[in-house]
Amino acid sequence: MKIPKGKLPLSIMAIVICTVVFAGLIFTEDLWAMTGRSIFKHKSCSKKETVTNSSKNTTVREKQKVTSFDDDFIDEDESYLNSHQSCSIENGKWVFNTSAELFYTDESCPYLDKQIACLRNGRPDSDYLYWEWQLDDCILPRFNATALLEKLRGKRLMFSGDSLQREQWQSLVCMVESHIPSDKKSMKRSPSLSVFKIEDYNATIEFYWAPYLIESNSDDPIIPDTKKRILRVDSIAKHARHWVGVDILIFNSYVWWTSDPKMKSLWGSFANGEEGYEELDSIIAFTMALRTWANWIDSNVNRSSTRVLFSTASPTHMRSADWKKEKPTRCSNETKPVIERGYWGTGSNKRMMEVVSSIVGRMKFPVTFVNITQLSDYRKDGHVSLYTGELSDKEKDDPYTYADCIHWCLPGVPDTWNQILYSYL
Repeated sequence: MKIPKGKLPLSIMAIVICTVVFAGLIFTEDLWAMTGRSIFKHKSCSKKETVTNSSKNTTVREKQKVTSFDDDFIDEDESYLNSHQSCSIENGKWVFNTSAELFYTDESCPYLDKQIACLRNGRPDSDYLYWEWQLDDCILPRFNATALLEKLRGKRLMFSGDSLQREQWQSLVCMVESHIPSDKKSMKRSPSLSVFKIEDYNATIEFYWAPYLIESNSDDPIIPDTKKRILRVDSIAKHARHWVGVDILIFNSYVWWTSDPKMKSLWGSFANGEEGYEELDSIIAFTMALRTWANWIDSNVNRSSTRVLFSTASPTHMRSADWKKEKPTRCSNETKPVIERGYWGTGSNKRMMEVVSSIVGRMKFPVTFVNITQLSDYRKDGHVSLYTGELSDKEKDDPYTYADCIHWCLPGVPDTWNQILYSYL
């Protein structure tokens, strides 16, 4: 059949059009691949998916079994600052699971401080051990000690902050130590710097005491009377020299800033020494101190060799009226988490968290938030309470005065913090 000049049969035209469209799609897919997105693969996170760690973007994969060398971990690096992320650590619920296998016990781990080993100190209930944090939209992978040790090979990991940060350090040490031969691990502890060494991996897990991050007259020894504490809000060199050369730094500072509404603060050079302080609102002093810390990080830390993370506030449960309990007993005799979704108690200061978010958000150095506040705020049952091992029977009868609703039992809530930390590394 003769084809009229200038015209093509419909079938040939269809083939040509399909070829052009297909080539265009392939080109577009290649372009998206170079920029880290795909029109074929881009979708929101579902309950059967995990989010893959990436320094530039977040992509979604089908849930895979986590092995010792699996990099398919949750990445929530940006969800604290970007509310549009569909998968975030703070959105979830505590699920009771009696079949959960504990990473350690307060009898099996030799490195726990006596004051936080609650079962050893006579706590009669153990349900607090079996609550697991379940995310709404993603799968939080179970902690894998062998995989973590591989990631730490040849590296130093350091927690730096207050006693809550020290608890997280102890928790992580306890979560890995049983996987290390007894002659291949060692612990050296001091008031300021404690180091857990893992010989076969040439790695250390360390804690450095810096409760305000900046310097104060109460760093060591601690001054119990908070009215006598004086902060040097622009001085950080004494602490920072211990951070130099560390591969993974995890910072925290919160509870010590909540002790008084006013804080004695020094900055610059004062002729009268510590007598030249000014009393500042605690939130202002905290802002100045955190800017000092942020400036040091920006000026001194190499982003090509060092990871920096910041743990958000560890909430306290000092006011039982927050969860509608009439009797003022703080957190004593609490055996279950708060069930109300979005619960926010008076032990979590949103203004301070906003200060952290604002300052860190303007830093040149990319700092990762480990967002533990909301999930921990539900856990009124997880504190040491009266089981410090140091209270008399008479003191135990007065929980409003003596119950410790700041620190956490171990094993306990800080193990979940480390499960989240593990998903970032």
